[in-house]
Amino acid sequence: MTVGILAYGAYIPRLRLQRQAIAAANTWFNPALRGLAKGERAICNWDEDTVTMAVEAARDCLTGIDRKSVRGLQFASTSFPFRDRLNAGIVAEALDIADHVAALDVTASQRAATSALLNALIGGGPTLLVASEKRRAKTASPYEMTTGDGAAALLVGEGPAIARLVGSASRTADFVDHYRTDDQPFDYQWEERWIRDEGYMKLVPPVIAEALSRAGLQPGDITHFIMPGTLPRIAGTIAKAAGLPEASIRDNLQAQLGETGVAHPLMLLGHTLEQAKAGDRILVVGFGQGADAIILEVTPELAKLPARPGVKGHLARRKEEASYNRYLAINDLVEIERGMRSEVDKQTPLSSLWRNRALLTSFLGGECTKCGTLQIPKSNICVNPNCNAMHSQVPHAFADKAGRINSFTADRLTYSPSPPACYGMVQFEGGGRMMLDFTDVDADALEVGQTMRMMFRIKDHDPQRGFTRYFWKAAPATTSSKES
Repeated sequence: MTVGILAYGAYIPRLRLQRQAIAAANTWFNPALRGLAKGERAICNWDEDTVTMAVEAARDCLTGIDRKSVRGLQFASTSFPFRDRLNAGIVAEALDIADHVAALDVTASQRAATSALLNALIGGGPTLLVASEKRRAKTASPYEMTTGDGAAALLVGEGPAIARLVGSASRTADFVDHYRTDDQPFDYQWEERWIRDEGYMKLVPPVIAEALSRAGLQPGDITHFIMPGTLPRIAGTIAKAAGLPEASIRDNLQAQLGETGVAHPLMLLGHTLEQAKAGDRILVVGFGQGADAIILEVTPELAKLPARPGVKGHLARRKEEASYNRYLAINDLVEIERGMRSEVDKQTPLSSLWRNRALLTSFLGGECTKCGTLQIPKSNICVNPNCNAMHSQVPHAFADKAGRINSFTADRLTYSPSPPACYGMVQFEGGGRMMLDFTDVDADALEVGQTMRMMFRIKDHDPQRGFTRYFWKAAPATTSSKES
């Protein structure tokens, strides 16, 4: 049985910063920004990063699939929160598959995701490939305008593939269009015309031609052409040079999302699969220190894939953010006075994190084997007053359970990076309840009985030691009526 793509998923943060807000704040210094001030870009909330987005994209991808069937997990990014900690391991733990999966971080190039995809398509058991990016950009830079935050995921392996590999080619070249060293927070960019003429135009078309030759196809056989890039009209220029049909060029989602770096080839592939039909041929290019060209053919299995939010659903789940100052603050791009309540030691005892990882990262509670009562956290004694059995509980997953708000508070005295701090008691379907922080909420739209879903988020960050602590929070299961 051949290896192919079995499923896809995506995650895009709810907040959308208006590019006009960026331009309004910075055109006094760089008037050229007015030419980029159309549309919006996706930005992470204060409690989101590449790890949390990767978890959500993976959950979307694995809709209707037994997670225990996954045997490998590859996580591609150039903006990992940890330089010496397996970021893919956090994702695996959050998905509750860490005890049987081989995990790997893939980084240091904008084509890390396409290279990882090629590696996964070569063989092996079901591999979950996740790509996620949250890149920082200098204020008043074009890069700040054109990039966006987001994550995408693919499940690759043997079985009923929704898309199969028909041809590929790769080329490695130390062409440096931008770079970021270990001691620098921002990418250093080179001149756009040189990148286009010496990079894209000389590296990509020959790789496309080789992939087509290996697949036994002509340029006109391509139905969808995916060419990520922040340079204006680069996809059309490459398509013309490679002889690809103009109609095959896919929308780069610049107006609604921004370029999501390593994740963008997979993001655009997911968006394409949402609209593709059996027999369509998709050409995906990854560019960065060389190029990857991957040709896929869509199969009839795509129509059988269970429904999921995917790219389209997450693009629709949006809230307009017009405050450029808020964007700067939640991304630590400006120093603000956070008040004395923020001045607490946030050290995470690593021994406690390890002992309690089933609850903290995998969000496992307990199910009593005597009476069937569900509870979270799991404990040695069943909470059912008619049972009270000792040591009777087995692990029970709560991360994918819906819940309803029993009570809530919007607290403006407790410190929060994005006040007010909203939290409350959530009652889960089937049993179990827990006091939880809320995220992606509008305080004046909260209601008792409101349906919530669990999302993996940042609990807090320890600036003294540079450690990020994660936990699960409750978010509205549907888009608020107050969102645009």
